[in-house]
Amino acid sequence: MKIIKLFIFILVLLNFNKALAIEDKLQNKITKNLRCLICQGQSVYDSDSEFAISLKVVVKKKIDEGLSESQIYSFLTDKYGEWILYDPNFNKNTYFLWFLPLLIFLFGGAIIFKKINKS
Repeated sequence: MKIIKLFIFILVLLNFNKALAIEDKLQNKITKNLRCLICQGQSVYDSDSEFAISLKVVVKKKIDEGLSESQIYSFLTDKYGEWILYDPNFNKNTYFLWFLPLLIFLFGGAIIFKKINKS
């Protein structure tokens, strides 16, 4: 009987450990996509500023409350604006941001095409 109880305890402990690992992965994924507003060009995950540390705590609390990744991003963009996300949503305010690389590529290709046809 003691062996069965020990086995059940180990299984519960392993499942609890797995759940914690999944939460940590989600927290890391979210904080890697958040821009630290104090540090230039650093994610919240990489930063050790007070702002980043407090934001990590906020993200952890939101995960513990059961919010999904998109709900956490929505909460943070409402509070800090779209700029906090490294990967902003596709909307009318970010069309230019998403299409600029394509426009540069097409413009560069047109210049190269003209130069090649001229020769």
